[in-house]
Amino acid sequence: MAIGGTAPATLLKSPREIDIMARGGVILRGALMAAKHAVRPGVSTMDLDAIVESFIRSHAGAEPAFKGLYAFPGSACISINEEIVHGIPSRKRILAEGDIVTVDVGVKLDGMYTDAAITIPVGQVDAETQRLMDVTEASLAAGIAAATPNNHVGDIGAAIQAVVEAAGFSVVRELVGHGVGFSPHEELQIPNYGKPKRGKKLSVGLTIAIEPMVNVGTAKTKTLSDKWTVVTADGKRSAHFEHTVAITENGPRILTLG
Repeated sequence: MAIGGTAPATLLKSPREIDIMARGGVILRGALMAAKHAVRPGVSTMDLDAIVESFIRSHAGAEPAFKGLYAFPGSACISINEEIVHGIPSRKRILAEGDIVTVDVGVKLDGMYTDAAITIPVGQVDAETQRLMDVTEASLAAGIAAATPNNHVGDIGAAIQAVVEAAGFSVVRELVGHGVGFSPHEELQIPNYGKPKRGKKLSVGLTIAIEPMVNVGTAKTKTLSDKWTVVTADGKRSAHFEHTVAITENGPRILTLG
């Protein structure tokens, strides 16, 4: 789940806490894969939300972290096509051939939180949409590769931005990644743009959600009347991929790989 954020804060996690997050991350990835397997024309976003919630709760001690968070009504944020983030699950929102749908999920396990998202094609999509998804996923990989000790937050954003803009797409700037672990959203912001060696230095034990949101057209956004769903200002499509990552002595550890 993307947020704005306030002042930076550093909340370092112990190896034991990171291991708990990794166990929650396995459950989270499984929930995303269950949703992905169910995606097809005719399925509603409420159907996907129910699958996510059921999968998470089928694991002892695991809870959907987004359910009720800031009064959000679903267990997953589910966003279609021009919707960037925070789509509210609905029985009236039906997937159609050629759509793309982003499923963004959080899991709480033993007091620790993880957060991840994927964008899924509904049947066959056009070439531009497929390239959008591929570039967004590649930009996430580049951002994760930059998440090493003594690098800076700006190195992550710069790596993501370089991949996206080289492909002719735009990076959403009004929403950012964030710290995660003891709570769903810790205050450190992880923008998907920036300059190398700028911003907070990355320390061992830091856990962050890296989540590029990439638009075909303008980077500008607007929020719908439901006060949750954020869409592209020009109505063109957007993709979103996210992992929770721990900064370790050996480099980035992806906690939501499964």
